[in-house]
Amino acid sequence: MMRFIPISAAAAIFGVAVLTGGSATTLADKGPVVVELYTSQGCNSCPPADAYLGKLAKRENIIALSFHVTYWDYLGWKDPFALKAATMRQRAFSRFFRRGFVYTPQMVIDGQSEVVGSRRSSVDRAIRKATQRTDKIAVHFRKDAAGRLHAVLPTRRASGAAERASIWLALFDRSRTTDIRRGENGGRKLTYHNVVRSLTRLGKWDGEAMRIAVPVPAAGSDGGRDGCVILVQSDQTGRILGAALMPLDQTN
Repeated sequence: MMRFIPISAAAAIFGVAVLTGGSATTLADKGPVVVELYTSQGCNSCPPADAYLGKLAKRENIIALSFHVTYWDYLGWKDPFALKAATMRQRAFSRFFRRGFVYTPQMVIDGQSEVVGSRRSSVDRAIRKATQRTDKIAVHFRKDAAGRLHAVLPTRRASGAAERASIWLALFDRSRTTDIRRGENGGRKLTYHNVVRSLTRLGKWDGEAMRIAVPVPAAGSDGGRDGCVILVQSDQTGRILGAALMPLDQTN
């Protein structure tokens, strides 16, 4: 069943924007739509949403991320991908959306709307609406001569002060499969897609052009070696103002 919990009680195929000199290719003219799935291996209504996120991850104009929350770990199975940062992020969205609870499976679309993650038609409508946005910025990746990765953000001060925003780095595994031995999904073998293994706030963006270093996992790291995503997110509304995805070379 779908899981709800009050806030007070809740303790592929990748399109990439890369700058290598004077030219760039972008995921879509208006920027990619970011789809965040809040899920848990302890929730038996989540597998359909997990599977659908895998399909969304293959679309060129979408950055799909799976955030595993911690608050269902007490049901008899501890989700190995659960992150406290994912739970905190979902709570923040609940405040932005003026809800008194969090739940799984929840999909947050571009930080501006949320739907039950297993309701595909509702998800698709929210994605179509998000593609109409014209206020997003183009975020790019650049590697320097030493091979270090940076995110490049443009200037945006068309009218008055720019919207204050935070820059987030999500490191993910492209695909992970788990034999779940206990809990609501006990006995099932389930695959998850673009599983976020860490979420780090890199700094702020105030509308001025900037370049910020992107720390990537060292060789031998347990997770987050397949790719990274930069999210530029409004501090006032939670909307995603810009995003980009970069696959990581696991041989380095």
